[in-house]
Amino acid sequence: MNIKFNPDETYRDDYTFANSPETIARAPFPFPDDDYMYSMNLEPHVSVGDGAFRAAFDIDEHYISECRDRAITLEKDPGMHYVSAPHMMEAQWDLLELIMESYARDYPQYFSLAREGRQWHWTNRLLNIDDHFTFGDPATLPYEPMEYVTRQAQGDWVLQEERDGTLYWGAGIATQRADYSLRFNLGMSWEEFHGPVPLVKEIGMLDRALKFLLRLRTGHPVRRLNWSLTVNPRLEVSAESLPEWAPDRTSVTAENVGKLVYLRIELQPLHRLPRSNAIVFPIRTYLLSLEDIATHPAWARRMHRVLRDLNQQLVDYKGFSRYRDAAVEWLSKYDDGRDSETKKQA
Repeated sequence: MNIKFNPDETYRDDYTFANSPETIARAPFPFPDDDYMYSMNLEPHVSVGDGAFRAAFDIDEHYISECRDRAITLEKDPGMHYVSAPHMMEAQWDLLELIMESYARDYPQYFSLAREGRQWHWTNRLLNIDDHFTFGDPATLPYEPMEYVTRQAQGDWVLQEERDGTLYWGAGIATQRADYSLRFNLGMSWEEFHGPVPLVKEIGMLDRALKFLLRLRTGHPVRRLNWSLTVNPRLEVSAESLPEWAPDRTSVTAENVGKLVYLRIELQPLHRLPRSNAIVFPIRTYLLSLEDIATHPAWARRMHRVLRDLNQQLVDYKGFSRYRDAAVEWLSKYDDGRDSETKKQA
């Protein structure tokens, strides 16, 4: 499958980002029902169809431009968007191997990996990278292994280590953060990181999810979807950059809401790594404007009902209280009262 890439689009300043109809159709729409409440929504991460669930780690037409945007963010704030505890080096090499093997297998027209013992040859034709290095020797790479390989991957990536019966953030690269601080979260436990999320503890989901992940086996990845709303197709909406993007929330009106408000979908395929026993937690982000959503009327109908009836605590936590009513009103014209049926995207 060949992809037509859009290498020059931007996710800041003039915002030239746009989705093709094909990219909209293949996105993993996150609402299986007309109402929404947090759930584990975990399923085996197996290949399904030709969309976002086909490959172990999905790439699409935005791959080149997202990698360029990541490089801009990393250069702008060095040390803020990539962090790793020193003892996570084995997990970093685990992750490098997993991503390289997956890309080379699932997209052989764009990536290749050749190995002779510890001597590896990696080719990324999309970013014009052709590197020889020694696996296990970080001195043979221009960056630490995790940063090197995730500079060439869409989405954010977190490595979690298991100890004392829970999971801790040990390393991460995050240039597409949805209102959190990577450096602040480094070293946090599962309970500490998820503590601010409303309702999950009360309904018991937090404990169930942790128990499930602690049983996750190598070679048996699982995936889940999460979502939020954002204004403009901006990838980097971290806590540190709040002054840059928060004012955009006040720019939404009844007239421009369809163009400015985006559904931010997160596909999270979790893998247990073989040597380190760490769990990699990728956060692959898809951005669909409400106008994009409206090209699939069943999606728009369902999303209208989800946003209209969403628990206010979740609206506040996800940060779109200011423009929720405008989005609901705009989507309402696609809700004809019929039973809402959406095909699960794959």
